[in-house]
Amino acid sequence: MMNKIPLEIVALSSSVTQLQSYAVVLGEVGGLRRIPIVIGSYEAQSIAVALEQIKPARPLTHDLMTSVLASFQIDLQEVVIYKLSEGIFYALLICERDGDVIEIDSRTSDAIALAIRCGCPIYTYENILNEAAGFNEDQTDTPEESTESPAADSSSTPTPAPTGKTEQEAPKKALPKSSLSHYTIAELEEMMQKALDNEDYDLAIQFRDELRTRGAGS
Repeated sequence: MMNKIPLEIVALSSSVTQLQSYAVVLGEVGGLRRIPIVIGSYEAQSIAVALEQIKPARPLTHDLMTSVLASFQIDLQEVVIYKLSEGIFYALLICERDGDVIEIDSRTSDAIALAIRCGCPIYTYENILNEAAGFNEDQTDTPEESTESPAADSSSTPTPAPTGKTEQEAPKKALPKSSLSHYTIAELEEMMQKALDNEDYDLAIQFRDELRTRGAGS
């Protein structure tokens, strides 16, 4: 059996070459190798919300899936990215219930979003890491609803636009940091809550970041 290699999320950013797409970059724990994957805007939003520990006004799809797992006492033990074929990553959800282990096929972006929420590890294999290293963003297709492609690491701001799957909008520009500096902590907290109520998670994350720089964010 091949040894599993643990991964961690090292970046989430706008895709450099693919319009309306984002890249989540997984890195080898304790190593330098990377797995960059192009994902859609909705999946990027869901991952960002979980990473920032933002609580939406209403549950996102991955929040709902996490609640379903908990309600039926299903433990998501780990995520395994087990295959890379024709530029598409394949992942498995390794679940346990009443002593039985269940493997569920999943899109990699969904698996990552669930792993963050459930606090479970993400793994891959040596051959996947080596093969992914040979890809760059120009070699891949635009991501579809059922697939994810490798992508080059990008350096754009890691704040995905809160757009839906079928109707994509232009990414929202980050607010100038100077425009937030004159607000009080109470005002920032109030604006963040309003952004959450309006499901504008991109804006809410910016308010959260400003609060954290002042030592007020959790």
